[in-house]
Amino acid sequence: MNRIGFIASSILVLLVLLSSTLFVVDQRQFGVVYALGQIKQVITEPGLNFKLPPPFQNVSYIDKRLLTLSSLDTEPMLTAEKQRVVIDWYVRWRITDPQAYIRNVGLDENAGAMQLNRVVRNAFQENVNKRTVRDLISVRREALMADVQREVLAVVKGAKPWGVDVVDVRITRVDYVEAITESVYRRMEAERKRVANELRSTGYAEGEKIRADADRQREVIVANAYRDAQKIKGEGDAQAASAYSDAFGRDAQFAQFYRSLEAYKQSFNKKSDVMVVDPSSDFFRAMQSSGTPAGNAPRR
Repeated sequence: MNRIGFIASSILVLLVLLSSTLFVVDQRQFGVVYALGQIKQVITEPGLNFKLPPPFQNVSYIDKRLLTLSSLDTEPMLTAEKQRVVIDWYVRWRITDPQAYIRNVGLDENAGAMQLNRVVRNAFQENVNKRTVRDLISVRREALMADVQREVLAVVKGAKPWGVDVVDVRITRVDYVEAITESVYRRMEAERKRVANELRSTGYAEGEKIRADADRQREVIVANAYRDAQKIKGEGDAQAASAYSDAFGRDAQFAQFYRSLEAYKQSFNKKSDVMVVDPSSDFFRAMQSSGTPAGNAPRR
């Protein structure tokens, strides 16, 4: 029984030792084998590999993919005209030489990102100081990003190479600091209000002009209409008078009788009217001539 247990434990120990000598390198990583703290081997190809068991040899992994570093602070930079601007940027970079990277930068990607952030910011500050705000927001921005990338590459590939490659440098935002931005917004708002007030004044003047012209046209139209109406009325009255004159000229007695009837109609049109008239007056001549005695004329 003890022999079986010994064999089982021995097999288990051998399996543990064997597993400690095997490691797998992913296709997205570099495998770095250390021997007593020194880099023994860098494995760049994916697959199953062997090493000595700890503590004789250890393995660590470094990412070989394309990495992105974004700006970590919003501290303003000064342009050529001493304007304070905030620039957001990002850098695309990768580790190409793990041995140089570990010796000169650090053991993981974060160490490289921290140092690269400092170098990129210094390069941006140096190049922004040479350019105006107009250059930063115009097509010359491409030249700025190219200059920054060139300076960063000069640092990482200098006397002590970092073992990294900077693929691209891009600016995502250029803006004034908050205090200046607020001032710019206020000036823009004031300018828009001025333009709006100018448009309102112009519109009001045009409206008054249109209303005055409409009133003038209305007065002219009303005056012409009144003139035409009076002209037509005068012509009608003249024709009516001519017709009356022709009719009355044919029979003067009938005309006199007709006028008397019209006068009676206008005088006796209400029951409440009271009139005191001399029956012998010419007003009742038509009645008298019709055979009614003057003394029997009705009194109203």
